[in-house]
Amino acid sequence: MKMYTVKLLVFYLCMLSAFLGMAQKKGAVNVALKNQAIADIQSKYEAYRKIALDIWGFAEVGYKEEKSSALLQQTLTDNGFTVEKGVAGLPTAFIATYGNGQPVIAILAEFDALPGLSQEAIPEKKSIANQSGGHGCGHNLFGTASAAAGIEIKKLIEQKKLSGTIRVYGCPAEEGGSGKVFLVRAGLFNEVDVAIHWHPGDNNSVTMKPALANKSAKFRFHGLSAHASASPEKGRSALDAVEAMDNMVNMMREHVPQETRIHYVITNGGKAPNVVPDFAEVYYYVRHPQREEVVKIFDRVVKAAQGAALGTETTVDYEIIGGTHDLLLNQTLAEAMQLNLEKVGGVQLTIAEIEFGKKLQTTLGFATPSLESAALVKPLKLEGPSGGGSTDVGDVSYTVPTVGMSAATWIPGTPAHSWQAVACGGTEIGTKGMMAAAKTMALTAIDLFTTPALIEKAKQEFIKDKGDYQYKPLLGDIKPALNYRD
Repeated sequence: MKMYTVKLLVFYLCMLSAFLGMAQKKGAVNVALKNQAIADIQSKYEAYRKIALDIWGFAEVGYKEEKSSALLQQTLTDNGFTVEKGVAGLPTAFIATYGNGQPVIAILAEFDALPGLSQEAIPEKKSIANQSGGHGCGHNLFGTASAAAGIEIKKLIEQKKLSGTIRVYGCPAEEGGSGKVFLVRAGLFNEVDVAIHWHPGDNNSVTMKPALANKSAKFRFHGLSAHASASPEKGRSALDAVEAMDNMVNMMREHVPQETRIHYVITNGGKAPNVVPDFAEVYYYVRHPQREEVVKIFDRVVKAAQGAALGTETTVDYEIIGGTHDLLLNQTLAEAMQLNLEKVGGVQLTIAEIEFGKKLQTTLGFATPSLESAALVKPLKLEGPSGGGSTDVGDVSYTVPTVGMSAATWIPGTPAHSWQAVACGGTEIGTKGMMAAAKTMALTAIDLFTTPALIEKAKQEFIKDKGDYQYKPLLGDIKPALNYRD
């Protein structure tokens, strides 16, 4: 009996030793693959830098990103991807695919600019002649880094060091157009196991802050034109209706949950003061951490529009432009990405870039972090839901387990959607941060391809956190508002 026990113990020790040996070997292989990925991506820095700066120069707004999308598509095609363009009824959307079988890992790419943010790559406010848009959210960097990460994974699959499928999703009109929502609605993520994304920013961190759900629309009022001085009684002002609506919504702010964000711009208020405007338009965003609240508050905004029309004897109609979910975070994937971000590290600024940064920080008008923080990686930490922005990545995150990060592509303290962000994105400050993101995403993808248990654990967390919720797009069954920037 004792001899049997000893033999059994020896057997289990041998099995444990073999298991540890395989794990150690696998770990060594992963380290080698990751080191290769880092070196390969860095070796293509000049090529990726040029792509990013070309897109920065195109500065094309949502659903108009013809040159930007074409450049990324050509880059992926030249590197062996099969590209399907115009997916989900979006002319500038695409899916680039390489490999076959499971797992299917998606990397999201964006490339739209913002209107009204034309800016040279200098630390003082100066717009570029004959250009209105600017990459105030750094999507020129976003799309390029995602393509770079996808290309590296494709190389490893081609070399048979990984097996499965890599997809790069070209996602237009993130800024208000909800491009990814239409991709999700069309079922284009149904076969995906995990989605990876990133976003330019002023720090290096893995995303653990929920986004705000968002619903937006353009409200269009129709009245009667007349001479504003000679016969004002014959006119019914559409602009009066817009202003009445805005007044009611602004009074409503006292009576909505405090986490709510409501913004609007009058996109058409008439053409001449002496003509009663027979048409006026106002563009509204409604945001809240919970999608159910967004729907309720948006419906109240619609009632304000209807009331304004009634009171001014005008008529109103509205067009839904966008609608996005909050962001379903995945701790399992975040922890894996955090280790890879720490391996890659942050952004080292040169003396010239530090001087650029100091000048730019003086234009911000508030206290800013130290420039040295661009080189640091923030610890992984779940942040509160209040404040923040919205993203159509939220809809992807309610479809497949999703993970994202931020890289320091802007001088610390720089807010998004600012001319300062545009300026940084046109310099090597931006492109160096872009490379940190590309490397981190590639390393995270390597973990997913080589560790099935990581995907399974992420899926279990996804199912648990999603609960019994059945995804339903907030924008309903509308067609894409392809001309929403006109």
